[in-house]
Amino acid sequence: MALTHGLIEKLEDIRDRHQEVSLLLAEPDVVADQENFTKLSREYSETTPIVNAFADYCRVQSELEEAASLLDDDDAEIRELATETIEELKNEMADSQQSIHILLLPKDPNDAANVYLEIRAGTGGEEAALFAGDLKRMYELFAAANKWNVKSTSETPTGIGGFKQVDLHIEGKDVYAKLKFEAGAHRVQRIPQTESQGRIHTSACTVAVLPEVSHNYHIDIEKSDLRIDTYRASGAGGQHVNKSDSAVRITHIPTNTVAECQQERSQLRNRDMAMSMLIAKLENEKRREIEEQEASDRKIQVGSGDRSERIRTYNFPQSRVTDHRINLTLYKLQEILDGGLGEIVEPLSVENQAQELKKLQASEN
Repeated sequence: MALTHGLIEKLEDIRDRHQEVSLLLAEPDVVADQENFTKLSREYSETTPIVNAFADYCRVQSELEEAASLLDDDDAEIRELATETIEELKNEMADSQQSIHILLLPKDPNDAANVYLEIRAGTGGEEAALFAGDLKRMYELFAAANKWNVKSTSETPTGIGGFKQVDLHIEGKDVYAKLKFEAGAHRVQRIPQTESQGRIHTSACTVAVLPEVSHNYHIDIEKSDLRIDTYRASGAGGQHVNKSDSAVRITHIPTNTVAECQQERSQLRNRDMAMSMLIAKLENEKRREIEEQEASDRKIQVGSGDRSERIRTYNFPQSRVTDHRINLTLYKLQEILDGGLGEIVEPLSVENQAQELKKLQASEN
């Protein structure tokens, strides 16, 4: 997709501003103002890839013009060499233009956010609960590979190692950007340990991925709309769980939205975490309503992110993982469950970029 004149002017403005910010970051007054210095540093860092890509585009454009000027040369060998060079540079130019378009795509404002990730066992009874445990472990290992911090805020274990529900809080760099496509229904096909006849059973879990709302975000919640319950924590936690009602459950009565936290020793900390999770849930629902109003027939991401949408199947007998949204099949199930989720996350991100580029192209035509 060629760069329009207006887009080139925009890139030139970004380049000029990038140079200006570079000079400002060297000013003693700016360095002394930590808040301003941090803001400018972030701006410089975010625009550097765009500036570098535009510089590469300008280089290729210059080389193309130089090669084109040799097409009328008296020497046949030079003309032939120029023709070959132009073909190579055209391919390079196409790659450069696509890179720039991708870099200029509107950023999801939540991409850098931490997340609350919820796993719920669905159809399949105890086998679904065991699969919820497998997903919990997969996300924890993927988080470790990305150097993220993971904390279980609430979980309901079952008798043989599974979970009816697990709520994780994941902190780190670009957590939501990498996990947002995990929302939906995950299906597992395998032979349960309790199956004496060796029949394959199908079970399912649902996953929700909620970006954590920043502390400076204001969402109106009336205190009278909240019901706050305390109870004795269950599961892991040592002797403390049997000594006090430290776990907290907060219900937003108008929407019947519930958030709970039981993993901290302090009831106050559990309450703060549950409130943060509740706000994330309410904001997520508000965002989905707005998206549906703007385009009821268009999906904003790869898949709708709805819990009811089947997004992936984990087939143990065939060691196969299939992501149904992009028709991706990998025969390395155990590697993915051991934290190698990046092999699915990256293709999903690429597909999302392709969809956004199509929309951008359609808007420019």
